[in-house]
Amino acid sequence: MDVTWGISFRIKSTAAAVDLIRKLIPHVTSIVQNINSEKTNVILGNETITLWGRDTIEDTIGGVRFKISARSFYQVNPVQTEVLYKQALDYAGLTGEETVIDAYCGIGTISLFLAQNAKQVMGVEIVEQAIEDAKQNAELNGFTNTYFEAGPAEEVIPRWYSEGKTADVLVVDPPRKGCDEALLQTIIEHKPKRVVYVSCNPSTLARDLRILEDGGYKTIEITPVDMFPQTVHVETVVLITRD
Repeated sequence: MDVTWGISFRIKSTAAAVDLIRKLIPHVTSIVQNINSEKTNVILGNETITLWGRDTIEDTIGGVRFKISARSFYQVNPVQTEVLYKQALDYAGLTGEETVIDAYCGIGTISLFLAQNAKQVMGVEIVEQAIEDAKQNAELNGFTNTYFEAGPAEEVIPRWYSEGKTADVLVVDPPRKGCDEALLQTIIEHKPKRVVYVSCNPSTLARDLRILEDGGYKTIEITPVDMFPQTVHVETVVLITRD
């Protein structure tokens, strides 16, 4: 399995940095430099340069292959990731006739698991490079029933609905801050039959479930997945249906 490392140090020459990293980590496959000149709390900037090796690393989960670029989100525990995604697929309850929207889709990990049993999967993600990875991953695995678009989920999904692109099942896998309120209101307004919520933060999950339940949904089942053993962090998969 490929592993992504992050190393921080001051050095005058990128060539010297590459030599040092290759010496310290003999099995390294890629070395990239990310440039972030903004004075914000955002860690990664928009410019990434491959200094040595491949532009992407590759991993396989549940028989699906994924190419992963430096700025793309990817779960760090592949064994439990397969457990997590299979649970999300089970909660989606797909028969092959459903259209699914995957919000915060990243490089298409959950999307491609869903695409195995869905009529169509549409994924949206704000990071453009991740969307490019998702498109390549769909092609890499031979999926022709997927569509990916870059942009904020809370803006793209309402537009899809206005264009008549509706979903039977909506899957959300947001960052720790949870779902944007506009996205939650879109779910409540357009009433997909099932919502599968994958969460990395129980507190924002509880907040968002309250909003959805007040909007006519019912929480049916919750499954925690120990993605980070011996830590306080936990991933959670939730099945939500129209009440």
